Amino acid sequence: MNPYNKDSLPHAVFAQRPRSIKETGLSAEFIGDLVIKHLHVNGIADLHQLSENIALSGNILETVLTELRKQNQVEMLSASHNSRGERYALTDKGVAQALVALNKSGYTGPAPVTLEQYRTVVQAQSVQNSKVTRPDVQKAFEDTIIDPHLLDQLGPALHSGRAIMIYGLAGTGKTFICKKLTRLLGESILIPYAIAVGESVVQVYDPSLHHEVKANENPASIHLHQGSDPRFIKCERPVAVSGGELTLDMLEIDHDKNTRLSQAPLQLKANNGMYIIDDLGRQRVSPIDLFNRWIVPLEEKHDYLSLDTGKRVQTPFDVILIFSANINPVDLADEAFLRRLGYKIKFAPVSQAQYINIWQLYAKELQLNCPANLLDEIIDRYKKENRPFLPCHPRDLLGLVRDQCEYQGDDRIATTERLRLAWDTYFIDIKNARID
Repeated sequence: MNPYNKDSLPHAVFAQRPRSIKETGLSAEFIGDLVIKHLHVNGIADLHQLSENIALSGNILETVLTELRKQNQVEMLSASHNSRGERYALTDKGVAQALVALNKSGYTGPAPVTLEQYRTVVQAQSVQNSKVTRPDVQKAFEDTIIDPHLLDQLGPALHSGRAIMIYGLAGTGKTFICKKLTRLLGESILIPYAIAVGESVVQVYDPSLHHEVKANENPASIHLHQGSDPRFIKCERPVAVSGGELTLDMLEIDHDKNTRLSQAPLQLKANNGMYIIDDLGRQRVSPIDLFNRWIVPLEEKHDYLSLDTGKRVQTPFDVILIFSANINPVDLADEAFLRRLGYKIKFAPVSQAQYINIWQLYAKELQLNCPANLLDEIIDRYKKENRPFLPCHPRDLLGLVRDQCEYQGDDRIATTERLRLAWDTYFIDIKNARID
């Protein structure tokens, strides 16, 4: 349980388990096509297996299977030694219909939810509902070395729910700190496996982005009318990150013509969470075009996306959008857009004292013995070369020292020689960097 959220509603309140075909929001024909696609892809299955795979209760599937049997698309087989009752298999007619259904949509996952149902759940879990206070922020970052003034800027920005621009030198901890801010957005949320709009299905759940929270429920409850809708999966609030690879096309639904599958764009997958656009200004699209893409979602709290049919649909946009740049914001956007953002927060190098604390923290984490005189030598070198104290440096430099220890087969001791080699390996001497 997230200790910072105080006002969570039980998921079953706004995502009730459907008890009938009507309550799924899907047509019997749609569910029937999904059933025969599952049987075609996965083979013979009993009712329990189908119920788990399609995430609909047994009584709903029994109604659909009865109709499929009447249409001679499915036949019933006797129970086997490892099945939980009678099994279902496709007839020749069912195989033909499954191929037709797969040609329309290659989706064979759990049953999708409707767009209207998805809107309801997103609204109930909205980041706008998060009430962030100063004690909450301090508690969330009590294990992090960070300037208190910076926290007093980030806290109100997160509380507002508005888009944020953060900027500063690379290595000042922008992405690291922002990812930790999701601790303050509340408890786990429900993410749908997929969304259905008519016959179109858009996959939303992405295991590389959505981290499942294991529920303490009886697995057999799949047949009961209790708990939340199993077409949603309980996850931590997502944090999506895009870097220099981001293009405008990546902010649209991805339709694969070969597999007949449609994948949601990152901003849709990040709903009820955070989306960090990193390395702003280094994308292959101009910053102005990228900013213009966000004007409607930021102001209207919804987005417009195109389905595989070409139809444009309105989707919810409930994301803390963070623009992160190593470039001065005034060189990226005009005053009008920067005013829309509301919060522009600069990340600066840390103080010498903070740097030392970070160094000692990472030395302990890496189990490196680092004598105090060696740290003094490093500090002197920073001052001699006029380098800023960046919070990423201790982790990187000590990581290089650890690599040397492991390579040489010695105890993990930071020596002058190893630290100097790490420094010369990590930093580039601009005066001597030319290759002639």
